[in-house]
Amino acid sequence: MGAYVAALLLCLLTCVAHAQNAARPFRIGILNEAWSADHPTVEGLKAGLADLGFEEGRDVTFDVRFTQGRRDALPAAAAALVASGVDLIVASQQAAALAATRATRDVPIVFTSVGDAVAAGLVENRARPGGNVTGISSLQPELAAKRLQVLHFLAPGLRRVFVVHDRDDPAASLMARNAVAAAAALNVEVVVRAIDDEGELQRVFTELRPGDALFAADDSRSRIPVATLEQSLALHVPAVFANALWVGHGGLVSYGPDAYADGVQAASLVARIRAGTKPGDLPVEGAERIDLAVNLKTAELLGLTVPRRILLRADAFRR
Repeated sequence: MGAYVAALLLCLLTCVAHAQNAARPFRIGILNEAWSADHPTVEGLKAGLADLGFEEGRDVTFDVRFTQGRRDALPAAAAALVASGVDLIVASQQAAALAATRATRDVPIVFTSVGDAVAAGLVENRARPGGNVTGISSLQPELAAKRLQVLHFLAPGLRRVFVVHDRDDPAASLMARNAVAAAAALNVEVVVRAIDDEGELQRVFTELRPGDALFAADDSRSRIPVATLEQSLALHVPAVFANALWVGHGGLVSYGPDAYADGVQAASLVARIRAGTKPGDLPVEGAERIDLAVNLKTAELLGLTVPRRILLRADAFRR
């Protein structure tokens, strides 16, 4: 009889524990180099989860760790998220995703804005990532030719394009090679410059001559694209960027994934993992929304006429 009572009590306690765990909100840690907690990818993630029926506070909570452009702070932030007991980590861009994978092999990780997850060593292959990681690719290498073509459409007289990229990003290196291959058909010379910091970027600016253009680095360290934007405007040099954020701040043109849409897309992966699917069984997805944005005021400043083919296809204009 005593054994029966003990077994019944254990069963009741187990049921209560399961019920409490089921009622507990799913805790999502967010890791990025943003300057504030309301980065578009984060806002998109929250909106996407809300659309899927997850109510913040009741079904899901968010622990946002942003390092304000400090890449060296990512490992500690990732370790802190793991130590806090989050159920899943969403990491934006390669450096944050790598920091998360080095901090844990157990907590599921969903990345966004990674150019090539295989080349970066985040997953074994795109179709079946394996391990505790999956996510959304920014398709950086695949979009290089189109980005160069858009720049050429806007500035048909350009002779050289300086392709700047992060030396430590293998996807960026592949992107640069694709840009070189695409340039032949446009009769444009491509000059590739791998950089580590803003000092090296400033030396690239000293090489610029009339008829040159900039292919801005898709770099999570905001000071790199900020410096590129500032110099392109100061020197009246056309520049193409990876996303519309920089066009909104005065950049000439961009062609690439929408950060908010990436967050919404990542929400579906988070929901599937929450339901029990292993991250390693979820294929890495390409960014679903690719935007073309043009700043008409900057085009006028640079003395460029925006072709009709660009006007008809562009998703956003800044006047």
